[in-house]
Amino acid sequence: MIRNLDITTLRSFVAVADSGGVTRAAGFLHLTQSAVSMQIKRLEELLGLQLLDRSGRGIALTASGEQLLAYARRMVAMNDEVIARLTDQAFEGEVVLGVPHDIVYPAIPRVLQQFNAAYPRVRVQLLSCYTSWLKEQYERGECDVILTTEPGGGDHCETIAELPLRWIGAAGGSAWRQRPLKLALGRRCLFRASVIAALDAANIPWELSVETENDRTIEATVSADLAVHAMLEGTAAPHLMQIDSDTLPELPSHKINLYGGNDGKGQIVDALVDLVRQNFAKMGGAHLRAVS
Repeated sequence: MIRNLDITTLRSFVAVADSGGVTRAAGFLHLTQSAVSMQIKRLEELLGLQLLDRSGRGIALTASGEQLLAYARRMVAMNDEVIARLTDQAFEGEVVLGVPHDIVYPAIPRVLQQFNAAYPRVRVQLLSCYTSWLKEQYERGECDVILTTEPGGGDHCETIAELPLRWIGAAGGSAWRQRPLKLALGRRCLFRASVIAALDAANIPWELSVETENDRTIEATVSADLAVHAMLEGTAAPHLMQIDSDTLPELPSHKINLYGGNDGKGQIVDALVDLVRQNFAKMGGAHLRAVS
């Protein structure tokens, strides 16, 4: 008897794997939690395999689930590519996406790649600057969608991830040991107040080694082991490292907020927003798994 895999069910399975749970996946898919759970159950029954390990505090993939995930990603991607290639004539134009400098990587390149595969005739104009400037542009109607890094949420935004701030330094560096601690910070960086407050509360002397509006300047200074910086977990460049030391104070979490995700701007913007949600959910899910 021939058994056929359903793309909708596979999409739900991938969403559960990426987000680390049925509840979060249901939100991204705009389905109820029970609907997603039922789809996973049917998939397990069809294959005669247990795909999710539900014995722990969270949900993890079994060995069979890990094996299926690779196939499921390819099948969903192939489905989306076929649909996009045969119907993309209906979608043309431009979407303006604003993202703060420090959270462009690693999620946004994946978003742009996936969106281009689905809508090859739609141009995404990426604007990268500070949160305060991006909010000003959004209020003026210059951006369709923006992301921000803020201590809290709000009535007009959707929080799509919450990540802790981490101390960042040069790989193998020692600048974090120096006192006063040398800092490289942006003039308009919203993390600045949290960093300084944490150091003051811990009675650690500090001084600004670099104060600039150019993230490249900060990155070069930290890479040279002349100062330390603070970034959201998982967003630092590969040649920098997270400093794990009891001599530096713990930093608070900040939210990644989405503006423009529910404004009814059309299918193209909705598709871009969904990709943004999915890719940042992976970062938040990785943090939650690491903590547990």
